[in-house]
Amino acid sequence: MATLRFGQHLVKASAVFLQTELSFALVNRKPVVPGHVLVCPLRPVERFRDLRPDEVSDLFSTTQRIASLVEEHFNASSLTIAIQDGPEAGQTVKHVHVHVLPRKDGDFQRNDSVYDELQKHDREEEDGPSRWRSEEEMAAEASALRKQLETQQTN
Repeated sequence: MATLRFGQHLVKASAVFLQTELSFALVNRKPVVPGHVLVCPLRPVERFRDLRPDEVSDLFSTTQRIASLVEEHFNASSLTIAIQDGPEAGQTVKHVHVHVLPRKDGDFQRNDSVYDELQKHDREEEDGPSRWRSEEEMAAEASALRKQLETQQTN
């Protein structure tokens, strides 16, 4: 796998830390909190309603697995799991994806501010490569998560 399509973007394999038959998980180039990752169906589908039942099943079982992984890896005590389905819901990439955000006590002054940050994190006027994490930083995080998944599978 050299690249995967994520809506209008191509994602390098180095940013992907899990691929199943129908889904993949990748690190976020501009995370809202440390450990904010995305889980997506392999097939580029714009809206949740357009997923096939087998894709929904795989997407959510993969999300559950990834949620457990990032909660442990980032020493979180809780998770925010969200889908922005359509432009009015804040979806900016035209490809269904689940946001998985590890949460810690006090990470936002007002707990629900996480949704405000999700809403605006890709719409900011200055959003561009200068605000994104480097490919090296993303690859390092994906590699660490990949290794932790491998460790979990052997235990």
